[in-house]
Amino acid sequence: MAKEKVCLAYSGGLDTSCILAWLIEKDYDVVCFMADVGQEEDFEAAKRKATKIGAKAVYVEDLRKEFVEELCFPAIQCNAIYESVYLLGTSLARPVIARAQIAVAQKEGCQFVSHGCTGKGNDQVRFELAFYALNPKIKVIAPWRDPAFYQVYAGRNDLLAYAEKMGIPVTSTKSKPWSMDENLAHCSYEAGILEDPDVTPPEDMWKLSIDPLKAPDKPEDFLLEFKKGIPSKLEYQEKGKKTVVTDPLDLFLATNTIARRNGVGRIDILENRFIGIKSRGCYETPGLTCLRAAHIDLEGLTLDREVRALRDQFVTFNYSKILYNGMFSLILAPATLYSKLGGLYFSPEREFLEASITASQTHVNGTVRCRAYKGTFAVLGRSSETEKLYDMNESSMDEIGDFAPSDTSGFISVQAIRLKKYGSMKQEAGEKM
Repeated sequence: MAKEKVCLAYSGGLDTSCILAWLIEKDYDVVCFMADVGQEEDFEAAKRKATKIGAKAVYVEDLRKEFVEELCFPAIQCNAIYESVYLLGTSLARPVIARAQIAVAQKEGCQFVSHGCTGKGNDQVRFELAFYALNPKIKVIAPWRDPAFYQVYAGRNDLLAYAEKMGIPVTSTKSKPWSMDENLAHCSYEAGILEDPDVTPPEDMWKLSIDPLKAPDKPEDFLLEFKKGIPSKLEYQEKGKKTVVTDPLDLFLATNTIARRNGVGRIDILENRFIGIKSRGCYETPGLTCLRAAHIDLEGLTLDREVRALRDQFVTFNYSKILYNGMFSLILAPATLYSKLGGLYFSPEREFLEASITASQTHVNGTVRCRAYKGTFAVLGRSSETEKLYDMNESSMDEIGDFAPSDTSGFISVQAIRLKKYGSMKQEAGEKM
């Protein structure tokens, strides 16, 4: 009788290498799936490791282009952010990873998919809801929720011991037990010594960016151009020569390079996970930090006040929450993404949100002059050849222009009507304002 087959989301790290060996011990045939979403990874070495452990096949899928165009750029368009600080680097990658894993599972005839997500985190929700939407008949093996696994391997120290026993080489050690998740948008760090929220992250933990204190003493200036809210061109100096980048993936990677060498994008936060647990996470999000900040600045020049307020209050908040929680059926991304992902991704809510963000970005066209310096990002100036909401003459304090200052008296009088009534009411009640 043929063995049942599992498609495992494999990273080559401690957890998934141990899970691969454990699944094989449980008498499954295992196909490993690796997603190239821009992490600095030796995929060939990981393939050799998986094969040595016993994987029947190993797939490496290059998802970088679709990750940038279908997830990162829409996130920039709506200034996505969770709890005012987290730029959702991990969350953004999950839809394209889940889609590619299900495709491999179907190709290999797998009855199961598996992952190494902790039973206390968000990723288990993100991946599994996507799996079920993509293939309602698929079954999921989640070792970190299976007592047969987690009661034996309670944490990373137990896994390190198991890896040593099974002869599995790993990069995580007992002296550096934190876990990492990397893609081209960011790198996250959690667990181990980081679980104490009052412990300062050790300097050798940070993988992507230089320590801001050790960054170059000379600021680095560059120019970003946007069309309909999407980054379309980057101009910067590389080895004394002007460099222009327009390809979406190359633009994102080049912005990453600039930000990383100037120490931009580090944060250390406590966040509220979807399942109700608070979690400490450290994140490096270099290029996305710059692109989002430049986009926000350009909106100040080109976006109508009331449109911006509505977008910020409704679209940005809900998109970010949906993405963080893994409710990808509602996420704001191009229709092509949903056409590939299956029927559950077509919903009136998603269509409404998508239409809202597209409409809000019609006039977000222009150029932002930027500076990266010792961990900070600053805007030096902004301009637009096509959008005319800002009138320098009208705003000037040195000339009257078409604006009659006397008109403001009536504006103030009308705005004061309800405030005068409120003030009178408080006075009559003897209440202090």
